[in-house]
Amino acid sequence: MTELMFCEFEAKFVIFLGIQFIYQEKSMKLDVLALAAHPDDTELNCAGTLAVLVQQGKKVGVVDLTQGEMGTRGTAELRLIEAENAADILGLAVRENLKLKDTFLENTREHQLEIIKYIRHYRPEVCFITAPQDRHPDHGKAHNLLKDALFYSGLRKIETEWNGQKQEAWRPVHVFAYMQDSPFEPDTIFDISTTQSMKEKAILAFTSQFNADKDTKEPQTYISGSDFFEAIRSRARVLGHRIGVEYGEGFLYLNGPIPMKSLDSYLEFKPKR
Repeated sequence: MTELMFCEFEAKFVIFLGIQFIYQEKSMKLDVLALAAHPDDTELNCAGTLAVLVQQGKKVGVVDLTQGEMGTRGTAELRLIEAENAADILGLAVRENLKLKDTFLENTREHQLEIIKYIRHYRPEVCFITAPQDRHPDHGKAHNLLKDALFYSGLRKIETEWNGQKQEAWRPVHVFAYMQDSPFEPDTIFDISTTQSMKEKAILAFTSQFNADKDTKEPQTYISGSDFFEAIRSRARVLGHRIGVEYGEGFLYLNGPIPMKSLDSYLEFKPKR
């Protein structure tokens, strides 16, 4: 008999180099999941926060709804590669793409179910989603779609399957909307002073989209110039200044007041006032 080798990773057990694979899969539990309409949305708007959480030992992932294939610059294939490069920079445990049609996002049961499958598979405690309204229509549409899908994911009578196995209901405990191009008044600002440089590297992993002033092969866009990149950095400075730190990212806490059980984080965090 051919010698078998055993490989164990996460909750998957595989026997390989034999005639037959034996495969058993369990869901990967994430602490935090960020969801976006397009690849690069999370990099632009919450990557600094995600990087801090990774450094704190949290298991963090990103799910993009579309491949951004309708964007002026780049291709779907290239943007997937860029997204993986950015994920490596941030230290993400997971980067997925649902491959829904770009510019066709709608709050339908079909789209909700696709998202619910991933929520139930990764079972995050905290989710970050797109802004309620924004310059790009897909961002606001994605917000309503995601918000509803996150709620419906907790209803056990809405049935979904993953690899042929029935999934259990799951609803994240906390949901935040990240600020995108159109500013809003945040109720939460996260200190990203230690990860702003990492965030910028993750953004620049999307070489087809940003800091491309000298690229004459494709048209220049609203986001492709160095001025847009500087605006992203400037906003982070302004948000950071508002809480007495160097850089920050702004969020809205959804579904009610911000809950508290302890003052420990406030007693430990002593920004300039």
